[in-house]
Amino acid sequence: MTINDLAKRFWQQGYLSIDNIFEASLMDHYQDLILRKFDDNPSYGHNAEFLEKSNTDVIPWFPQQEGHSEFDVAQNDPFLLSLTEAILGRNWSSLYSMVMYSKAGSNGQAWHQDCPPEDKSQFNLNRLVYTMDVNEYIGGQVVVVPGSHKRGAISVGDINESLTDEIILSPQKGSLILIHGHLWHRVTPIIGDYRVSTNYRCCPENTPHSITDTCVYRNMRYQFSTSRVIEDRAR
Repeated sequence: MTINDLAKRFWQQGYLSIDNIFEASLMDHYQDLILRKFDDNPSYGHNAEFLEKSNTDVIPWFPQQEGHSEFDVAQNDPFLLSLTEAILGRNWSSLYSMVMYSKAGSNGQAWHQDCPPEDKSQFNLNRLVYTMDVNEYIGGQVVVVPGSHKRGAISVGDINESLTDEIILSPQKGSLILIHGHLWHRVTPIIGDYRVSTNYRCCPENTPHSITDTCVYRNMRYQFSTSRVIEDRAR
């Protein structure tokens, strides 16, 4: 498929999953850096209320903010740049790269949207790079509801239940997954020793860089800058 075909499919589905985008040697280098970073058994950075309500226990790391320019290589990949522009248009903005590490036995991530969906023009784009295989034996698979980026706020309900129209994605080392910030998605529990992905978030022109400050779950809206629940949707 051409880049324009892929962009069209993205806007139909709200996501793309493409294998064999990044060189194995680059992915191995990133994986080594990530595992060295998390070798000291880190703890979660969120407060207890968020962890309980969101059932999310991913530990983030922002390598570029710590001077790890090696992570620029994937971000500047010509295919990724061209595909991003085809989807978002010119003058889109990079936000940050965020490594997401999950320990063995972690819950993964409950159903959520990365940003409020009321204004369809205001959203982030997740560009997830995989430095390891993620499958049913490792856990941490990505579950999406195709087309749900057009449905508005995610439905109220069980935060981890299987939905009839969900699709489970099992990326491989070197895969790229793109997810619209309004798409309903979750991550399955971790069965193996650990699970890693790196998210190069970005957004269209005229979108505030704080777009992901409020996340929408099936049971709440949570604001990260204030560390508080701003809407209890479970009532």
